[in-house]
Amino acid sequence: MPQSEAQKSGICPISVVLPAKNEAAALPDLIPRIRRVVPEAEIVVVDDGSDDGTGDIARSLGARVVRHPYSMGNGAAVKAGARAARGKILVFMDADGQHDPDDIPRLLEKFRQGFKMVVGARHPSSQASWLRRLANHFYNRLASAMTGHRIEDLTSGFRAADAAAFRKFLYLLPNGFSYPTTSTMAFLRAGFPVAYVPIHAGKRADNSRSHIRLLRDGLRFFVIILKIGALFSPMRLFLPVSGVIFLLGAGYYGYTFYMWHKLTNMSVILFLGSLFVFMMGIVSEQISSLHYRFHE
Repeated sequence: MPQSEAQKSGICPISVVLPAKNEAAALPDLIPRIRRVVPEAEIVVVDDGSDDGTGDIARSLGARVVRHPYSMGNGAAVKAGARAARGKILVFMDADGQHDPDDIPRLLEKFRQGFKMVVGARHPSSQASWLRRLANHFYNRLASAMTGHRIEDLTSGFRAADAAAFRKFLYLLPNGFSYPTTSTMAFLRAGFPVAYVPIHAGKRADNSRSHIRLLRDGLRFFVIILKIGALFSPMRLFLPVSGVIFLLGAGYYGYTFYMWHKLTNMSVILFLGSLFVFMMGIVSEQISSLHYRFHE
């Protein structure tokens, strides 16, 4: 397939990165559509240990292919694609046909207004069930509280990002499915502007179900949110916990004083616990400031 002069010279303004595992059914339709919408872009397909010829099909359609010898996870594929891409702007899409390439220009238009990352925020009706919509709403609210910024879609894998800024956080991204959660929170807490563009995600090309399991993977999302929040904004995590423990101690002391006119050991333990958690937050905040220096 013919390439532009920019692609031949190794200089590309945009790289579209498609992490793919056994997506041979979706790529013959998806890659030509991407090519029509952004003909100047290079397309990088990361074949994450597929056994259905995904890599060969992508290569025959003119895409650059990075292959993993075995499945390493969606996050590992994203990281490999980000390292291999030549573009100054990285566009990440799912390779299963859920994301519409016609939305790419809308993301890029918003990106060029001065944002470092633009996320395709899915309409609630795009979620498979009301339970998943409820869970995503909870995670969006929790992540918003941890970062101090409104997050409209924490888990959307459709996004455009500044390549240099995105590579700063590759070491933070897990090898599993949760790279969107980590990258969004990392950008926000590092002070990079993030915007959202509404999109509607379709069904997978093969009509199969998502590999994400609500209960098991939901707990992982929760832990990841807390970990990234503790890394970039520790006091937003430690201060509320310290306050809750202090209020428990004060409440219990009020009860024991009213009943027996004395201060019990449990109240003292709770007060000390509150102090220790607060001091841990102070120390973590100082350590976090060194992390910001690393990214200057």
